[in-house]
Parts: sequence; structure tokens; C-alpha cells
Amino acid sequence: MKINMKRKYQASILVIVAAVFAGLLFYQGKGSSKIERYEAQFTDVFDTVTQIIGYAESEEAFTKQISELKEQFDYYNQLYDIYHDYEGVNNIKTINDNAGKEPVTVAPEIIDLLKLGKEAYEKTNGEVNIAYGSVLRLWHDYRESGTQDPENAALPPMEELESRAVHTDIDNLIIDEEASTVYLADPEMSLDVGSIGKGYAVQQVAEYAKEHGMEHLLISGGGNICVVGAREDGEAWRVGIQNPDLSSEEAYVERVQLQDMSIVTSGNYQRYYEVDGKQYCHIIDKDTMMPAEHMASVSVIMQDSGEADAMSTALFNMEYEEGKSFVESMEGVEAMWILNDGTIKYSSGFSKYLVQ
Repeated sequence: MKINMKRKYQASILVIVAAVFAGLLFYQGKGSSKIERYEAQFTDVFDTVTQIIGYAESEEAFTKQISELKEQFDYYNQLYDIYHDYEGVNNIKTINDNAGKEPVTVAPEIIDLLKLGKEAYEKTNGEVNIAYGSVLRLWHDYRESGTQDPENAALPPMEELESRAVHTDIDNLIIDEEASTVYLADPEMSLDVGSIGKGYAVQQVAEYAKEHGMEHLLISGGGNICVVGAREDGEAWRVGIQNPDLSSEEAYVERVQLQDMSIVTSGNYQRYYEVDGKQYCHIIDKDTMMPAEHMASVSVIMQDSGEADAMSTALFNMEYEEGKSFVESMEGVEAMWILNDGTIKYSSGFSKYLVQ
């Protein structure tokens, strides 16, 4: 396992961590603790940069903690992978490979994730659909091809998108909790847990950290951030929300302070490709089967990172007014929208998290 390790001290007046990850930028304020602050990052899980910031009495102690958390990330990465097989592991790809054939016995962590996916489908009126894999895979293939060969980049044919969309009925996802099996009743159907898998894994790693006495951590998996407790000095963790205009000199547009909470950002600047000079992001609107274009980004604050991951995807696929009403109808959810013209909008309770 290769982990890049840095050490920083709380005596700093202002330290900006030297990385921006898919929507969120971290910075650290002045503190008085003598315990040293460390950070570690790795790039081999969930196809993104994962960063962990925490405190320990020594680099050796922090490295031990990181090794444990990295093992947890590796475990969830293998379980939720839709592209690769792993010896002795039945994962999401295994379920997809057996669509229409037979139920697949899986680990309880897959059952729990898929249950969350079904709940998210109901709560968001289908805006989050983990059974949308056949459509998303087509977009993935065209995006990969277009990224590698920009001159010949193209959009998936609408006829093929429509034919694949027929095979996205989440009711054909059959979960047998007692037997711990999953079965896809439609042989042309496939799962894609990208809208919840990374956030869910971040939350589970955070829960593991709490259970093992790691009390002051900031965990980031791409645009999914979960903070465990406060900083070691008792102050809330501070997180900057990235400016989706990557050409701007302003790296972030707002700063929030969090304790035992999560913030997740979905944006059009994270993963995209260009066709005839126009950018197409990776978040697909089920109503059009095309990349959503309602806004530049949306950030969601909730306690649970997996639920926040689902919510940010759902809101990105909604017009702002619809999304605002949706957020206001729920408890424990706050959101910030950055519209395509740069205008920033907030849910009614978001201001309590803003750094003044």
C-alpha cells in the first residue's frame, strides 16, 4: 500500500491543503493544540483522490490509523466495483454479470447499499436510480472514447439510449435479505451505484473510525466529505466549496463549518467531455437521458454521507425551484446551488453552517 504522507502543525495561522477534490477545498485555521496534524492521500479507490486529515501523537500512530482506514476503503471499493472482478468477492459486477440468470450471494454491505438505493429512488421520485446502469454505461463508453480521441468525440445515439432505458426498472432488483442474495430479473439490466456508493463508503469508514477511537478526522472521497467530531482544538472543521468556474482566481465561493456532518457536491466540472465544443457532464437526467444542465453545482449538507451523495445527484437533476421546494420539505437537509450564471442560492437553514 502506497500512501503519500504529509505532516502539518496546528501552530499555522492558515494552512490550505494543497489539493482541490471534486467540489470541495479544505483549509485549517489557527489552533493551540500540541498534538500534530497529519494528512494522507491515496488514489486507488473509487477512481478518485481520497484524503484523510487527522491528529496523532506521532506519524507512526497516524500511519497505523490510516492503514486500517485504507483497508476499509479497499473493501468497499471491491464490493461496489462495476467494472472489475476480484478473487473470492461477489460484487456489483458479479450481480450484473448474472442478470436474468440466478441470484448472487453477497456481503451484507452490498445489501445495505442497495436498500439505500431503493430508498433514494422512492425519496427522490426516481431522480436517483441505481438500476440505470445500462444507460449510464453507454454514456461512460462514449465519454471515455471522446476523452481519449477528442477529434472523434460523439454523443450516444438517442435510439440506443431509449432502447436501454427500457431496462432500468428498479422493481426488477430483487433483494432477499434472509438469504443475503441479489437478483436482477431483467437480463438486460445492470446496476450502477455511482450516485451513492462512494458517499456510503465514506460514511462507513467514518463509522469505523469512531468505533476504533479515532475522534478527530476529516475524510474526503472526491466530492464526498464526512467529518468525525471536531478538530482537535475543539473548533469545527472548515470546508470550502469549490468555484465551478475553474478559470476563476477564486478557488472557492463559500466556506462552511462542520462537526459530525457530511457535505457532498455534484457539479458539471468534475467529469465531462466535449463534443463539437460543448461540454457534457457525467450526471444523466432520467427525463432526457442527456447530461443535466440545470446548474453548475449543488452542495448538500446532511449527517449521513451516503444520503447526501444521493441527494446531491437528485438535486443536480432538478430545476432550482423544484429542488429548493424538495429540500425545504425535508428535515436535516440543507443545500447550496451555484447556477450556470454564477448566482448562488441557499436553502433556508444553510446559513447556520457558513463561516462568517
